[in-house]
Amino acid sequence: MSEFAAELIGTMILIIFGGGVVGGVVLKDSKAEGAGWVVITIGWGLAVAMGVYAVGNFSGAHINPAVTLGFAAIGEFEWAKVPLYITAQMIGAFIGGAIVFFNYLPHWKKTKDQGAKLAVFSTDPAVRSPFSNLVSEMVGTFVLLMGLLFIGANEFTDGLNPLIVGALIIAIGMSLGGATGYAINPARDLGPRIAHALLPIPGKGGSDWGYAWIPIVGPILGGIYGAVFYNALFLGNFSALFWIMSIIVAGILLGAASSELKKEHTPADQIEEKVV
Repeated sequence: MSEFAAELIGTMILIIFGGGVVGGVVLKDSKAEGAGWVVITIGWGLAVAMGVYAVGNFSGAHINPAVTLGFAAIGEFEWAKVPLYITAQMIGAFIGGAIVFFNYLPHWKKTKDQGAKLAVFSTDPAVRSPFSNLVSEMVGTFVLLMGLLFIGANEFTDGLNPLIVGALIIAIGMSLGGATGYAINPARDLGPRIAHALLPIPGKGGSDWGYAWIPIVGPILGGIYGAVFYNALFLGNFSALFWIMSIIVAGILLGAASSELKKEHTPADQIEEKVV
């Protein structure tokens, strides 16, 4: 199997299981309806594990542009192969989203909530605040890349690594995913979002393109920074990219904190002005 085919199939498997568990939980009259966030996070963890088991021996099972870019940033992957991998991941994610659509055909009409239908394909924030949502995606993907490099630095029984990676995804989802639904993967969000836009889903509403840039930019920044941070702090390789990314990330964190603090104090300020 070629690396292109492997990344396509691995990402497709990821979305079939991951999008599928969300569909089971949120779509009306599904037997899993209402099963909740714990089921979703476990489903996504197992989705990643299955994708890695399927194609890890052929392509390394990046199945995520943020992983591909992060590994390339520290010399663990050839830059020349990055476009090939990302293209395959995007196509696989789109196909996976389409397969989930067909799996739940009778349930789309029964589900009136347009947001629930979109959630089967892509992420959205619990509290819509672009700067903070960007931070959440950055933090989740930063932890993902750090975790993958931690796992790679340890020896496990043959065949166990994909399950450890799946456990990492579950941990990220349970600990950090409540803010944005933890895309932590540009292809995972954009590919199925395109599928949502193109497929004839009854009463689907819009695809929320105004938010779509956050689960692309956040994971890319977080993934690259997670990789160069590991390389610097654990291996002593303090590259120029590490310092550049540190400045960018610090600026985003400070900007997000400042934005939220201003929001927090605005109502009190307005009340004080009215009293005076």
